[in-house]
Amino acid sequence: MDTKSLLKKVRKIEIKTRRLSDNVFGGEYHSTFKGRGMTFSEVRQYQFGDDVRSIDWNVTARYNEPFVKVFEEERELTLMLVVDVSGSEAFGTKTQFKREILTEIAATLAFSALKNNDKVGLLLFSDQVELFIPPKKGRSHILRIIRELLEFKPQSFKTNISNALEFLTGVLKKKAIVFVLSDFMDEGYSKTLRITAKKHDLTGIRVYDSVETKLPKLGIVPIRDSETGLVQWVNTFSKRIRKNYENKYFDHVKVYEELFSKNGAGHLSCSVEESYVKKLLGYFKARL
Repeated sequence: MDTKSLLKKVRKIEIKTRRLSDNVFGGEYHSTFKGRGMTFSEVRQYQFGDDVRSIDWNVTARYNEPFVKVFEEERELTLMLVVDVSGSEAFGTKTQFKREILTEIAATLAFSALKNNDKVGLLLFSDQVELFIPPKKGRSHILRIIRELLEFKPQSFKTNISNALEFLTGVLKKKAIVFVLSDFMDEGYSKTLRITAKKHDLTGIRVYDSVETKLPKLGIVPIRDSETGLVQWVNTFSKRIRKNYENKYFDHVKVYEELFSKNGAGHLSCSVEESYVKKLLGYFKARL
């Protein structure tokens, strides 16, 4: 992609996602994550929009006006975006590729954090850590993250979620808000997910294409694995083969949902045909 085309794409993403974060997600993001399990710093007078759960009733009674507790990270949270760039994310059959949706969701979250004056970092992974951008503040930093999401070419097309989470827990010393964006077509990441969920405020966002969920009846056709490159001829007329494929797919989904729930982490799923705006808003509101 040439520089002019890239800048045009970055600008397009910025306009769309920044409008969403300013008008829709800014307040929801702030209300959802501020002061969650962070170190107490001070009290201040209540301001319109403050969470009533943070009211310090002892101080309020003493001064006969509402005061709220302020936590250290309310002034400076860290948002970490952990984004899957493996081969399966380049799949799409209708409106957009999965990776394009992942990019938009990540950009929307990043601008929501920017509005809240928080730091934002990025980790791109396949079966290895492809890129790590340490958390920083500022619009120029967010635009760099969007550029990487748009144009980064991974060295590998395979997936290893466990490697990404292990790296993350090693480099992030303080508690952070962590969003893992992937299709979660992987296994063997239960231990590292449990460790990550204990240390950070963790959420999984699964993006998928509904066409992936089952094999259509097309006869004997070549099917290429987007991560390994392996091509196999498959008889899609076979009910047994179609059922096995469907069972394997939903086994991955079940593992994803159960692992996140069991470890106290948030999770949501969104197909490329759905509105991720509604999904995110619903998730934020459910956490309040």
